[in-house]
Amino acid sequence: MIFGGAMALLEGIAAIARDDLFVTTRHYVFQFSLAGWGWVHLILGIVIVLAGCAVLTGALWARYFGVAVAGLGAIANFLWVPYYPLWAVTLVAVNIFIVWALCTGMHREADQGSAP
Repeated sequence: MIFGGAMALLEGIAAIARDDLFVTTRHYVFQFSLAGWGWVHLILGIVIVLAGCAVLTGALWARYFGVAVAGLGAIANFLWVPYYPLWAVTLVAVNIFIVWALCTGMHREADQGSAP
């Protein structure tokens, strides 16, 4: 999660700092400026990094929070596809892997807790 959050953080910084780096589409459904998308990714990246640090503590609430935030990250990067397709698809895959890993860990712990 920390790695995925850091990638989203860098994506946000790049979008805020240099708007001319990305491709812009005219008739895209979600009409935010690139700086607006940059702020979304920057804030989401910071929250994902913090959630990743919380998951390292082993708290159950941190896993639930991590699943929610990584899901939001996947949605935000899916909406980011027209601006930077390769980076966005990579981060969608990373966030889906994070959700899978956190949910699989919860499932294994539940199975171990019920065994005599």
